[in-house]
Order: sequence, then C-alpha cells, then structure tokens
Amino acid sequence: MSKELRLLNLICVLAAIVFFAFAVINLFTSGTVISTDNLFITMVCLVMALIFAVNPLLYLKSEGKLPLPGLKGATAASAPSQLPGSKTPPLLDAKGRAVPPDVRAIVSKLGTQTKEAS
Repeated sequence: MSKELRLLNLICVLAAIVFFAFAVINLFTSGTVISTDNLFITMVCLVMALIFAVNPLLYLKSEGKLPLPGLKGATAASAPSQLPGSKTPPLLDAKGRAVPPDVRAIVSKLGTQTKEAS
C-alpha cells in the first residue's frame, strides 16, 4: 500500500508542477497578459496545479512531516493548564476544555458523597 501511495503522490506532484509550468509559460509567451483569454488559461492552470498539490500536502500533514508554523503554538495554547502546585489532573468537559472552578467544586462534592454512601 505504501508504494502505491508514494506513486500516487509522485504523479500528483508532477502534474502540479506541469500545470504551474504551463501557467508561467503562458504568462511569458503571450503578447498581452491582461487579456481575458490569457487570464482564463492562467487561472485554469493554477487551479489545476492547486488541485493536484492538495493530496500530497494533506498526506504529509497527516504523517506529521509537514511543519505548519501556527500549529505548535495553537495546540499548546488550547491545552488545559494545570496549577503548578496541584497533583490532580485538570477536570475536562466533553470537548476537552478545562471546567470552571465552581463546577469542579460541585463535582468533587458529589464524588465524596457517593463514596460515603457506598
């Protein structure tokens, strides 16, 4: 499966390069760049290059080989913070966010009541 995927990504990258090259060649060889026909051909080539480049880029992102500049800071900022002195892990809601202190107090009170009743 890995070889087929590698071949598919190689074909997509080559097609993206070819369409991008067509767009650049069209810009340099045409007499007037701002005509309707030349702009249409250039945009079609650029969109086709983008379509073929998306698949390998998404594959690299899913494998973790594509470094995204804003991704590391966003994951660190969205992670729930824990107080330096506390030894218990933070209480999280269903979406993974830290719950407010009043809700945490209610949950801890309910937890002690159920332990006493048992």
